[in-house]
Amino acid sequence: MYEDIILGVANQAVWTVLMVSAPILGAALITGLLISILQATTQIQEMTLVFVPKIVVVFLVVIVFGPWMLDIITTFTYDIFASIPQMLAL
Repeated sequence: MYEDIILGVANQAVWTVLMVSAPILGAALITGLLISILQATTQIQEMTLVFVPKIVVVFLVVIVFGPWMLDIITTFTYDIFASIPQMLAL
């Protein structure tokens, strides 16, 4: 019985982490891919050319998707705290 509760909470936590991290990871992946293609075509192998655009893009994604990510995290936290009495009743 308690295993079901723990697995349910763990499942929700994993999905929350995936949903919150997806925009950041996707933007970093696409930016890295575009910069790699640019480096391969121009044969410029400068390491800062990879990191600086990724940092800027990730920062912009956090600014744009920040309220949505915060809403997802607060909803998850509220649901966890709201379900504690039901968990203790079992």
